[in-house]
Amino acid sequence: MFSTPFVLSFALLLSIPLLFLLAPHFLPPNNQIPIPAADEIDDQALFSRAVRSKSAFTRLSLDSKTKPKIAFLFLTNSDLHFAPLWQRFFSKTAPNLYSIYVHADPSVNVTIPPGVFRDRFIASKRTYRASPTLISATRRLLATAVLDDPANVFFAVLSQYCVPLHSFRYVYRSLFASATFDKSRPATESDAELTRMGVKVRYRSFIEILSKSTSLWKRYAARGRYSMMPEVPFDQFRVGSQFFLLTRRHALVVLKDRQLWQKFKLPCYREDECYPEEHYFPTLLSMADPDGCTHYTLTRVNWTGTVNGHPYTYRPGEVSAQLIYQLRQSNFSESYLFARKFSPDCLKPLLGLSEKVIFRD
Repeated sequence: MFSTPFVLSFALLLSIPLLFLLAPHFLPPNNQIPIPAADEIDDQALFSRAVRSKSAFTRLSLDSKTKPKIAFLFLTNSDLHFAPLWQRFFSKTAPNLYSIYVHADPSVNVTIPPGVFRDRFIASKRTYRASPTLISATRRLLATAVLDDPANVFFAVLSQYCVPLHSFRYVYRSLFASATFDKSRPATESDAELTRMGVKVRYRSFIEILSKSTSLWKRYAARGRYSMMPEVPFDQFRVGSQFFLLTRRHALVVLKDRQLWQKFKLPCYREDECYPEEHYFPTLLSMADPDGCTHYTLTRVNWTGTVNGHPYTYRPGEVSAQLIYQLRQSNFSESYLFARKFSPDCLKPLLGLSEKVIFRD
């Protein structure tokens, strides 16, 4: 007859494989580690300072002494592979028309490129793909840009795999001067007249907001079937690209939010259905100001042949003038302004096209 200690030890030994088998069903995945309390406190202090800053432009004459800026917010966990291309993008532009901010994952040894990116890296915290940490990092970039310069009117969120499809002059003119660029809101006669005078009536955020998707319920329930209630009912849950252009007004809406953040920061139990960075911003702005958003993004992405949730990656042999023209085509605006995802070795052929194709307009 076996002794009780022997039976207990034997049972414990047999349970170890079972524990490893069942653990994923009860414990959040590694990249769903809750955000540390210290990080949360630091962030909320930063966001509060940004919200309290009163300097913001709503209507602005383009020929006034202070011109509106586009803040380019780069979110990366590797080197900025296309820094030389972006350097050319900014090279012929007056510095008073743009700002640059980079949030680089501190766990990665990112090389700081020379030129316009020098001294543009902000205080950063650890990020994980498909986790609320990417929401925090984006909000950190927004808050830093809001505090840094009251002339920052548009905030463009980009990744290290994004490339420009046009010259800076085209991008700036499309956002601040064109009365026809946004096809989702036909310009009125008064809009056109004011635009000719150099005044934009009301800026809109270019952010994708989708309410119909076959996987939407699975994503909604990824934190637990009813864990988003009552703040976020399913019929108000949205999905969209994590790369967008926000107005300053909407950047402040994002930074003011506490209620929805309490839900979206919850760890997910279904890693394969959890992409909070693709849900938080479109859901929040859809609930706060749907008419102030275009409901589409200006960053072109090819979702054909996706792998593990990643979009199609273009390789050097595919880079051509024809590809650039194709990527620009949009049903929602006069053109896409940026595109992703390109492999780092696409830099050389892209530089070869920069002057004669990409930046020609």
